[in-house]
Amino acid sequence: MTAPDSTVSTVKVLFVCLGNICRSPSAEGMFRKYVVDAGLESRFEIDSAGTLDYHAGERADRRSEHAAQRRGIDISKHRARQIEPLDFERYDYILAMDKSNLANLERLCPAAHRHKLALMMSFAPTFGDEVPDPYYGDSAAFENVLDMLEKACRNFLTHIVEKQLLSSLKA
Repeated sequence: MTAPDSTVSTVKVLFVCLGNICRSPSAEGMFRKYVVDAGLESRFEIDSAGTLDYHAGERADRRSEHAAQRRGIDISKHRARQIEPLDFERYDYILAMDKSNLANLERLCPAAHRHKLALMMSFAPTFGDEVPDPYYGDSAAFENVLDMLEKACRNFLTHIVEKQLLSSLKA
């Protein structure tokens, strides 16, 4: 994955999981919180999507919502959606929660945009390659996902600030 053109003023990030009701909305909410806390909200466009349309139009899973809320993250307004062909053009970074979703994205993504795809956990490899799907798990599974996403989102924001935003500020 390469950084987008440093002359672009807004960094567009899309988080992707299977149904867009657990992991990707949690990542979106967590990353948004870090961006706002850093005072960079005007420099980012952040969204999430699912590779399948199982839950299109639905809210985030209530267990994800509650786990996020306990950490000061509000994902209550989230509505699930499926990734669209234009997303590959629109977003600078498209981060998959696991290898299966990454493979689906690679299959759908035009070759010219594949450099935008990566695994979310490539930004926190000490946790492993994938964010596990907590859907069939207990509340501890949802907390574990948020623990993983906290580290990955922090590191991802640092990566963008170092690689992109600082470059564009110098220009």
